[in-house]
Amino acid sequence: MQLYLAGPDVFLPNPLEVARLKQQICQTYGFTGLFPFDTSLDLANLPPFEQGMAIYRSNIALMDRCQLIVANMTPFRGPSMDVGTAFEMGYMAAQGKPVFGYSNDGRLYAERVTGNAGLDPDGLSIEAFEMADNLMLEGAIAASSGCLIRAQAAAYYTSLQAFEAVVKTAAERLLA
Repeated sequence: MQLYLAGPDVFLPNPLEVARLKQQICQTYGFTGLFPFDTSLDLANLPPFEQGMAIYRSNIALMDRCQLIVANMTPFRGPSMDVGTAFEMGYMAAQGKPVFGYSNDGRLYAERVTGNAGLDPDGLSIEAFEMADNLMLEGAIAASSGCLIRAQAAAYYTSLQAFEAVVKTAAERLLA
């Protein structure tokens, strides 16, 4: 069974090393993990917008090959998760595929957003549903019978403990 490895890991200084470690963990639990860089793309002669579109099409093709997604929901460039990963979760959920997630930040979304009396600095209400991120994301996980595992990791973007725990749970639910 193939699973799509979603997350901001592609922006790390060593994305292929992290991908390899994640793929080894997947294999341990009976999955083949597909990482966004697992395709050959020649972007050299394309203008930036077309480069982006080529990457988009490549990632869609990878997700179409997979039976589930494991998303790194660790907050990225702000209090919420990576927006590209959020799109990928929604794409997979729309196809009826199981959505699993993990975060290396154990806090709830409302705890990560600064503000007073339930309002952010702009006076807008803060989601307070005791969820790790936007309710639509946790809703996609719950509705697909997936799960979200949160941990407070010192190695914020590279710890793989929560990742391994969610892959193990996925294997127990889907491969048993």
